[in-house]
Amino acid sequence: MRKAYYQSPVGLLELAADEEGLCSLSFGETEEYAEVPEEETPFLKSVCGQLQEYFEGKRKKFEVRLSLQGTDFQLRDWQALLQIPYGETRSYGEIARQIGCPKGSRAVGMANRNNPVAIIIPCHRVIGSDGSLTGYMGKNKSLDIKEYLLKLEGAL
Repeated sequence: MRKAYYQSPVGLLELAADEEGLCSLSFGETEEYAEVPEEETPFLKSVCGQLQEYFEGKRKKFEVRLSLQGTDFQLRDWQALLQIPYGETRSYGEIARQIGCPKGSRAVGMANRNNPVAIIIPCHRVIGSDGSLTGYMGKNKSLDIKEYLLKLEGAL
């Protein structure tokens, strides 16, 4: 396991990867990876480069191997989020229906809250059924980041 940091327009991002792929992309430093050595491996350097391209408006799709741990429901949710195209949004209800849980809007919200790979798994593209920006839970719990990302992608 190795970690690296990327200074983005929305603040410091901490990336952690194992042999399988990216395990975590979070806002700021986390306690979870405090003991993990910082080393910008070729893989992590590539992810940082893709993030740079994304924030410059040059990348619309990430090509990153992921190493995810979660419940079956969470994994289905995160897979559905990966299918939301750049510049588009979906409601929590739409995601719930897509993954076969039509009354599971709140469960989708909880799975999104536990998304270990922010930005790359685009939980910021999920909005309220009325179009409101709700539920973005980065480390600093800021809807400002969600709004920034959606504006960057042209979804707002």
